[in-house]
Amino acid sequence: MKVLLFFGLVALALADVTRFEGEKVLRLKPVLAEHVTLIKDLAESIEVDFWSPDSPELVTIDIDVDIRVPAKYLSLVYTTVGQSGMEHETLIDDVQVAINRQADNGISPRNLHSYTKYNTWDTILSWINTIASSNPSLISKQEIGNTFEGRPMTLLKIGKSSGATKPAIFMDCGIHAREWISPAFCQWFVKEALETYGSDSQMTSLLDQMDVYVLPVFNIDGYEYSHNSNRMWRKTRSKLSGSSCLGADPNRNFDAGWCTVGASSNPCSDTFCGSTPESEIEVKNVANFIRKYKSSIKAYLTVHSYSQLLLFPYSYSYNLAADHSELMSVAQGASAALTSLYGTRYTSGPGASTIYLAAGGSDDWAYDLGVKYSYTFELRDTGYYGFLLPESQIKPTCEETMLAVKYIAAHVQKNLY
Repeated sequence: MKVLLFFGLVALALADVTRFEGEKVLRLKPVLAEHVTLIKDLAESIEVDFWSPDSPELVTIDIDVDIRVPAKYLSLVYTTVGQSGMEHETLIDDVQVAINRQADNGISPRNLHSYTKYNTWDTILSWINTIASSNPSLISKQEIGNTFEGRPMTLLKIGKSSGATKPAIFMDCGIHAREWISPAFCQWFVKEALETYGSDSQMTSLLDQMDVYVLPVFNIDGYEYSHNSNRMWRKTRSKLSGSSCLGADPNRNFDAGWCTVGASSNPCSDTFCGSTPESEIEVKNVANFIRKYKSSIKAYLTVHSYSQLLLFPYSYSYNLAADHSELMSVAQGASAALTSLYGTRYTSGPGASTIYLAAGGSDDWAYDLGVKYSYTFELRDTGYYGFLLPESQIKPTCEETMLAVKYIAAHVQKNLY
């Protein structure tokens, strides 16, 4: 009887896991207004997951569109796109196979932390507690609030202990749940900071003179859900009265041109801006912390994937930031530093003109608050794997990104304001 109960529970758990057999990721290349209309019409008539850009509203001429198409709609999509004459290619032939192949760094116990694996939230939380208690002279932790589902949002503060308030850099990872390479980088950064302090002159100088706040996972509820239930989940997991759809897009929920462009007021959309600015408790917790310490926070870095971009304000407007020239110069220098290691090429520029208009982003909000050096990283790759970057690419991705982050940090350190 116990054996039957066990297998019954296993079957129930598996039934709650979304599968993606036979689904494909296609890249469409609209060059005519008719192509743009066709893509938007498809989005309204069938279930399509926009990977890049992340919303049908953002589709324009001459910008490639990456979409995940369920198996049952593939014939329709191929026929419709083929008849239109729009150029297209298949990026991922079977999404479930790509998901299964992500873990290509070998099998390790689920709860054993590794810097070259996509760790679960429970494993990351255990790592946070261990690494903070093991390095009390260089790292401390604090909870800045809880998520919608009650998980603690634990922030790490890295820097040589000092009685005085030091200038700081704030970095977060994992705003979007399915972008697993992002939290992997925040963990890698902490490792590198601790391991190289005292031997690497730049890191030693940085942590002697400044603090670095690291939020390893911003959207913890969504990240956990993407591990346990739906690998493609993006949003938070909040509940909105009157809607059966859960969550909002945290990076459309900041009070920066909120919900004016590139965001949706539909709760079922992946770019739902929320019911109000900072309606998502995770966004409010982060915003409250940065507001509280805005006099000392000199840089804001937020890490996403994918596309290999280094962006800065503005995304909610085509207007150039007051510090545009300097922000561009630093971004180009950081990108060059990143490229120097493995040849990975990044594009730099303001969000709106480099990719698309999108309101409610954290980098725009931080900049308008007064945090001058505000940057968004979009890590590897450019679509071949998309959100399903294999674990074998964690190490090189993090190594090259460290060079860019250190470049920005060095500039900030020399140009405090």
